[in-house]
Amino acid sequence: MLIAGFPAGAFQTNCYVVAPAAGEECVIVDPGQDATEGVDELLREHRLKPVAVLLTHGHLDHVWSVAPVCGARDVPAWIHPDDRHLLSDPAAGWSGTSASMFGGLTLSEPDDVRELSDGAVLQLAGLELVVDHTPGHTKGSVTFRLPVDEIMFAGDLLFAGSIGRSDLPGGDYATILRSLATKCLPLPDDTVVLPGHGPQTTIGRERATNPYLKEAAPHAGPTRGI
Repeated sequence: MLIAGFPAGAFQTNCYVVAPAAGEECVIVDPGQDATEGVDELLREHRLKPVAVLLTHGHLDHVWSVAPVCGARDVPAWIHPDDRHLLSDPAAGWSGTSASMFGGLTLSEPDDVRELSDGAVLQLAGLELVVDHTPGHTKGSVTFRLPVDEIMFAGDLLFAGSIGRSDLPGGDYATILRSLATKCLPLPDDTVVLPGHGPQTTIGRERATNPYLKEAAPHAGPTRGI
């Protein structure tokens, strides 16, 4: 398994490329602000051929470069339908002064956009990726899991020591706690979490130390044993 990434742009959003090995096909996860050059460097370094771009949600800092990255390689972008409108209307994902900052920014959908659904299994680039719908940060937030390797691309659902904010349009605190309870807490402790911002962590570490996962635990129900 090859996973390489870098923090893109002013938002320092983690962009990843994922492949079975160097020299093979790959997928690109969350190409954010000014990510095109970094993506190109990783593709050259590891001799990779992208077949798709996967988006954990529609916020600008995760989708900024999706159209040029998809267009340059003629590959589709995958996003949950509840966030698809943010690809062409980035200000809709923000509020107040933040929205006005992005109001003049023009983005467009890639030519080929495909929609994700909860529980879908994507067979891409020799990888099997399970899609989990995890609303709360946005309505269309998802995570991507490689269950065989126990790896989760968490987007802005779960960070090392924290979780994604829920005060932006489409966000809801009770909903993000339910997503954490139903999609994160049941995972094995060894599951590696690759978040949208900051360093990687594990489910076990977050279960033991993250106050938000402790708060989410009652929402998992009595059968979870947490």
